[in-house]
Amino acid sequence: MTDHAPGTTLGVVGGGQLGRMLGEAAAPLGIDLVVSDPTPEAPASPVAREQVVGDFDDEETIRAVAERADVLTFEIELADPDALERVSEETGTPVHPHPETLRTIQDKLVQKDRLSEAGVPVPAYRRVDSADDLRDALDDLGYPAMLKAREGGYDGRGNVPVESPDDVETAFDAIDGPAMVEEFVDYERELAVMGCRGDDERDTFPVTETIHREEILRESLAPARASGAVRERAREVAGDVLDVMDGRGVFGVELFQTSDDEILLNEIAPRPHNSGHWTIEGCHTSQFEQHARAVTGLPLGTTELRDPTVSANILGDVDQRQDATLSGMAEALRTERLALHWYGKRAVYPLRKMGHVTLVGDGEQSRDELLAQTREVRDALTFR
Repeated sequence: MTDHAPGTTLGVVGGGQLGRMLGEAAAPLGIDLVVSDPTPEAPASPVAREQVVGDFDDEETIRAVAERADVLTFEIELADPDALERVSEETGTPVHPHPETLRTIQDKLVQKDRLSEAGVPVPAYRRVDSADDLRDALDDLGYPAMLKAREGGYDGRGNVPVESPDDVETAFDAIDGPAMVEEFVDYERELAVMGCRGDDERDTFPVTETIHREEILRESLAPARASGAVRERAREVAGDVLDVMDGRGVFGVELFQTSDDEILLNEIAPRPHNSGHWTIEGCHTSQFEQHARAVTGLPLGTTELRDPTVSANILGDVDQRQDATLSGMAEALRTERLALHWYGKRAVYPLRKMGHVTLVGDGEQSRDELLAQTREVRDALTFR
């Protein structure tokens, strides 16, 4: 896009919390959102000009969004790249990132193959189409290892650890579809880099340390508690990943820092990512503003860090699905420099992402102290 004026409309396939935060960031730039989502009154609907109700991969739904928009993007990988490409050609509405990027990302095996061929360092992996394939692969890779569904997995879903030969049959049956297996990485910590591609420019946000439990992200800490050399190498690998991607936008690059300080790629998300939510308060430009800038053809903003920052997810702590009523919010908001983000979901169930809190440092706290304080605030919030 060569011109930009208030009233530019961004069409987004997906209307969850990422769409909600994207709309909040786009509005000051004069960018309106039209979103699609199968859930009526989805989380993004209060900040969007319009919501089209329909499945993420439904071509008529995508076309309805494209006809109302100047440019299309997506906040979920369940969008259909073929449908996006056809609709873009028929309506003249560009899609960013490019649907080819989505094709690469959707299949974890295709993703690993393409990045490995480009020289991006990845863990050893194998395609497995049967339990016998898995046994043969693990004769080479060794135990333990991680079996992954090639498509559709997120937040630990679709990942099954294989601890010993006795687990092979059960693990393969649990995936129930095309799979791949990766060697177990003896990592020091998990890292993430939010990379950005614009028109003839690219950048990365500060390297983030991500802390998971049960394969679900719990906290993000920036800058990561790694050496300067390790952080620089992580940014280099993220830059190599950006070279492989097609189209403009923000990309979440998840990495391992190994015990001997090597950097290995874990996975990529072609959109804003949970590990970058801290940028809303922690950077001069958030990952969501950056994505809105990039996909609509505006110059990228600075990725400069304001101060060390920690973000912690608010997860469902209930035993079964129920109406969402959060207790402890008023007390949390008494914490200086704390921001609370509510995702607008009406029902809570175990480990569902309902919101997050972010705490920006005061220039004197250590990152360990900042992390401990953020956890204390987050842990006092409950749906019980």
